[in-house]
Amino acid sequence: MVKVLDTILSQSAYSAEIDAPIEKLDIADWLFNLPEAEYLRCCPPDHIAAGVTWTDDGRRMSINVEQIGSGLVVQHYVAEVAEPVYCRMNSISDVFTTNGRTQVNVVWELIAEKIDGNRTRYTNRVTAHPTDAFMNFLDDHGVKFEDAAAARQAAGSDHNSRETPLFAASIARRALAK
Repeated sequence: MVKVLDTILSQSAYSAEIDAPIEKLDIADWLFNLPEAEYLRCCPPDHIAAGVTWTDDGRRMSINVEQIGSGLVVQHYVAEVAEPVYCRMNSISDVFTTNGRTQVNVVWELIAEKIDGNRTRYTNRVTAHPTDAFMNFLDDHGVKFEDAAAARQAAGSDHNSRETPLFAASIARRALAK
């Protein structure tokens, strides 16, 4: 059983403006109907593959494969909240490194906030927590948590800073096409 710790491994949030009224946006619709090719355009070359599915109990799930820093990450994002202006996705993500495979718990929040009648602020917030498997992985490889957290923070922030404006533009295109 994977037990998620309350400790934060990394956290970043970036925002970008969307030239569309908030009433036209539907982040959940965008997320669960995102073509793979569009996902790839949202953070080249890091984004590798994407798809959607459901959990056994019927909750929507977004599967994303991406390179974050030196790790290949397979994310299994389960929707905890999936609304037009706010999605909270939770994943026990598989991370493949040069030292082997481990897991982290990633919470991805996609947030739209009204700026004015024609503009919306999109925020992409990503918080990673270590799992017991991750902590054991660090112990097995003699890596200090502080060093792993610093590396994850740098890589995750870099990735998020590049994908956020491209996600915002993609969300805007979908909203304005309707």
